[in-house]
Amino acid sequence: MPRQPRLDIPHVLHHVIVRGIEKRDIFADEADKERFVARLSTLLTKGSTKCFAWSLMTNHFHLLLMPTAVSLSETMRRLLTGYAVYFNRKYQRSGHLFQNRYKSILCEDEPYFLELVRYIHLNPLRSGLVKDLDGLDRYPWSGHAVLVGSRGMEGQDTCEVLTRFGKSHARSLNGYRQFVADGIFAGRRDDLVGGGLKRSLLGREECKAIAAYDERILGSSEFVETLTRGDNIWERKRTPYSLADLLHKVCEITGVDADRIRMPGKERSVARARAIFCCLAVRAFGYTGKEAGAASGLGSAGVSIAVRRGDELIQKDPSILERIGEGHE
Repeated sequence: MPRQPRLDIPHVLHHVIVRGIEKRDIFADEADKERFVARLSTLLTKGSTKCFAWSLMTNHFHLLLMPTAVSLSETMRRLLTGYAVYFNRKYQRSGHLFQNRYKSILCEDEPYFLELVRYIHLNPLRSGLVKDLDGLDRYPWSGHAVLVGSRGMEGQDTCEVLTRFGKSHARSLNGYRQFVADGIFAGRRDDLVGGGLKRSLLGREECKAIAAYDERILGSSEFVETLTRGDNIWERKRTPYSLADLLHKVCEITGVDADRIRMPGKERSVARARAIFCCLAVRAFGYTGKEAGAASGLGSAGVSIAVRRGDELIQKDPSILERIGEGHE
């Protein structure tokens, strides 16, 4: 049976797994890993692709990405081709370095986002590359080290993860680290490699009989149906508004003045308008979180929360997106 084509949809989580051909090592030393991380960081920042988790092993790696302006396939092509050229030249080899196709699983944000972050970051510990959580904190070849502050990596979105554990940095960091510790003894998670929880509990045919099912997707029946029908509301290309025009349009729709959106405050109507603006700016029109924050008076952590809240509001009421329209030059 031929393999299904990969789904490449913007503004959706993708769990990417890449293995060396014939299970061979793709990193021979730490210099190789540093070269790979540097290339990944450059592509993330240039392509505005969000990265929430990553881990490098010896013969494979995991990434948790959300493509925005540049497709996942283009990002992965540049990443894998560039690194393979470097590796082959360095070790005077020829031929393929990676398996022919990388694996990409589209994932529903809730309840899988944090589970995937933990699963990916625990890979070095599960495989014996480090002995315990303290060792994982110091392991430089995963996004866990970036989250706990042991190394830096431009392009990794730490706010989106940490803000789910608390408002202060200390509290969110402690909460995240405890969450990772709680997952150490969970073992292999077959439910996190496609098809949702039902895959680990039922056979393939039973899954197909009771709900929408797709090996390429991790999520609920509704999520699977939305993606396979091709009606993801963020997928359609739009000519962008300027941020000033978009803010004005959101003010018209919500009845909230622009000055109130830009000023600090937790009034419900203002928070709703701010969330809708940030979500539209980032998800519909491709602005960065930094740009959306500057226009709405929010910091990076606040923008992450606002985008998430705005997404929930617009998914519940897609007419908001319709009323915004297609944008203009």
